[in-house]
Amino acid sequence: MVDHVLALAATWTAWDGRPIPADDRIYTPHKAIRRVADHMVDHLAEMEARLVGEETQPDHWHASATTTEADLAPFTEADLDEARSRLTRLARIWANRLDVLTPDQLDKSPGTGWTFRQLAFHLEGSAYYADSVGDLGVDGPTGTPKP
Repeated sequence: MVDHVLALAATWTAWDGRPIPADDRIYTPHKAIRRVADHMVDHLAEMEARLVGEETQPDHWHASATTTEADLAPFTEADLDEARSRLTRLARIWANRLDVLTPDQLDKSPGTGWTFRQLAFHLEGSAYYADSVGDLGVDGPTGTPKP
């Protein structure tokens, strides 16, 4: 999922600054990266709390219903570098955590909610945010900029 998001994000420096409608929301490059990272952090915190027997903390993200001023900023090469660092590190943390869990822990996870295996597969859905922005490069079938 992270590789897919970052492949799309590599085209977002061409973004023209207009929010992109998708379903009943609007998206921007920064908002897509924020939502992917927030989703990964949220479920990582859930898994860690459940592993140590704590109650999970409810999230208070504004999620995709809110578009912040920061979400509307231009998406630069520096922003792409930051996104690469942030998301690849989060993906590595997830992989490291999942790699040390036993099959029983993955499929019969402590606490209430989805199993940890289900959580990991659920995170694939975070690609939706990046897909909502889409590929803004010029490498489409016609070689013309994509809307």
